[in-house]
Amino acid sequence: MISSAMLRLKQRPISYFLLGLGLVVVAVVVISCGGTASLMQSQGMGTVNLSISDPPSCAASTPGASAAPVGGTAAPAGTFMHVYVTIRSIQAHTSATADNTSSGWQELAPQLVTSPEQVDLLHLPATGNGVVCLLQQLGSTSLPAGDYQQIRLILLANAAPSGPAPSSNLCSSPGNVFNCVVDSNNVTHTLDLSSEANTGLKIPPGQIMGGPIHVAAGQSVDLNIDFNTCASILMEGNGDFRLKPTLTAGVVSPNMTGISGQIVDSVTSQPIVGAVVTLQSADMSGTDRIRMQEVTDANGHFGFCPLAVGAMFDVVSDALTASGTAYNATVVLNVPGGTSLGAVPLVAETPATAGASTGPGTIQGTITAINGTAGASIDATVSALQSVTVSSTSHTFTVPLFAKSSSDVTVTSSTSCPMTAPKGAFCGSYSLVVPASNPTIGTFSAGKTTITSPATGDVLYAVEADATNPTSGATMCSPSSQTTSKDATAMPLKDTAGATTTAAELDFTGCS
Repeated sequence: MISSAMLRLKQRPISYFLLGLGLVVVAVVVISCGGTASLMQSQGMGTVNLSISDPPSCAASTPGASAAPVGGTAAPAGTFMHVYVTIRSIQAHTSATADNTSSGWQELAPQLVTSPEQVDLLHLPATGNGVVCLLQQLGSTSLPAGDYQQIRLILLANAAPSGPAPSSNLCSSPGNVFNCVVDSNNVTHTLDLSSEANTGLKIPPGQIMGGPIHVAAGQSVDLNIDFNTCASILMEGNGDFRLKPTLTAGVVSPNMTGISGQIVDSVTSQPIVGAVVTLQSADMSGTDRIRMQEVTDANGHFGFCPLAVGAMFDVVSDALTASGTAYNATVVLNVPGGTSLGAVPLVAETPATAGASTGPGTIQGTITAINGTAGASIDATVSALQSVTVSSTSHTFTVPLFAKSSSDVTVTSSTSCPMTAPKGAFCGSYSLVVPASNPTIGTFSAGKTTITSPATGDVLYAVEADATNPTSGATMCSPSSQTTSKDATAMPLKDTAGATTTAAELDFTGCS
């Protein structure tokens, strides 16, 4: 999402590079907003309308376009022109624990089973009124009434299909595959799929905004599945790309109500182009996670839609301009859907003393993985976290990373490890470019936003890494998440403008 760094730890000399889409890969699938499908008359059936959407924060408009300033998940070589995936099934289940082999999965777009649909995740169609939310309508269906707690999206494998294929295939040039990316130089690359993509990219209960999808008898709902494209692409050592998707979902408003605003400089009130804007909400631990992300346009504007009905988000933004001016993160808490925030000011970092750096800071570090006494292969998603205090309550949020972050890295067994690494461990390193200033806090109430100045003093961070299996995408290691708020000398992890700080090593064990 972006905000997260992807790290590949491998036994063999193959490595992966997390794209900043996000591809956070962040695609959004929506069960169509404002659908008009007729309702089933049967007492036990309801209707779901389905479509797909995504803010194309790493899209290039023309070949050779320069890199877009996407936070934390900037595309390799700059940007992508297209990201094509071929969807052959979208299913839902009422059980939160159902797995790939469980019965009871309901098809949400039955026509995909016989006619798979190839979707460009970076293409938003133009509209007459300028409101663009949906990539593509995927149809509607009737299904048994109930509360659906899981959704899964199944892609067509890149191998020659034994069953139906899409009517046209825009990924044929790399070898007649069905999932691909087109980079900013108009070169098409295979988008490799993990086993998870073929058995179902799952959206678990914690990633369904607003709770389970409630389908009532005789009623219709519009469902949104968000595919965070730019945060979901890893570049392999052979030049191909692998899909490691980030997905969210939720019932959306038929009028596609969203959250919009304009990012401006707090002093000049001039718009900031390419600022990173995220919608975040708390996970089970209470930490804000990025749910959607985009960059501002030439006038500093941003807009997220459609959004889950009744959903409330914290809007977190920061910026690093082409001239090198960094802006601190601004956090606007408790913003409901249907809100226009107007101008959201970001504060430019200024030197504390004459001649001091005004640039961002860098946090670097090492992650190790081991299983018993042998090294282990993992994917690790690395995030930078900051905290703010409002009315004596602390809020921890994910900091959108600047595009200069080397957050997508290649790690092999031959990568040298620091002296502190466990014997036999495989290692990988990350580098997160982040604001070297404390965040500005905003609160939204009664239709207006109140902004308070950033706190003075040390700029403190925490770094979190989450380990997953590179083949299946499932969590692995015990525990599967590690966090540190210390630097390599066991002091508080403090970020300084223009300087690089080394975080304490994060060691994963039990990575079977």
